[in-house]
Amino acid sequence: MQERDTRIVRENGLEARIADMLEPAIVDLGFRLVRVKLSGMDGMTLQIMAERPDGTMTVDDCEAVSRAVTPILDVEDPINQEYNLEISSPGVDRPLVRPEDFARWRGHMVKLELAVPRDGRKRFRGEIRGVKDGDLVLRLEDLPDDGDPDIHLAFADMAEARLVMTDALVEAALKAEKAARRKAKKANGARATTPAEDAGGEE
Repeated sequence: MQERDTRIVRENGLEARIADMLEPAIVDLGFRLVRVKLSGMDGMTLQIMAERPDGTMTVDDCEAVSRAVTPILDVEDPINQEYNLEISSPGVDRPLVRPEDFARWRGHMVKLELAVPRDGRKRFRGEIRGVKDGDLVLRLEDLPDDGDPDIHLAFADMAEARLVMTDALVEAALKAEKAARRKAKKANGARATTPAEDAGGEE
């Protein structure tokens, strides 16, 4: 059975080598690796996309990941040319790389590409209806004239998936971020106030 925290959309070639190299250090910090991508924009850029389990990623978090992975990259030296290192959050129209990502963003639009064509088609776009028996249940945007508009796509066949930017997605992302911040603030506040309360009690 597919583990919820296992990435089902993964890199290939050099990007896969770098991901395997860096992911343990990123996980040890309490983050999850989302994606490793090499691009030729502004010279060569190595983008490491990561997040906390609740989907948040602050500037301080990015700096922490950068400090952890830079020594590994310096020692292993996987890229045989000068490059820029970029640590980033997934963003609102984020890649979806784990079954949990699809479940979390149920009801929102996604565009995806299969590694293995289905009925001669590789690209799909539609609403995430849920995750069932190791498959994504997708309601196609281009609904068929007859039959069930919901199709099942195997996660194992996916090459790439990304949320589609909509007003509803932006609103949901902002709500999720605020909820995560409130939870973190509450947890930090509890840790900060408990010793004082133990010492002096409530006023």
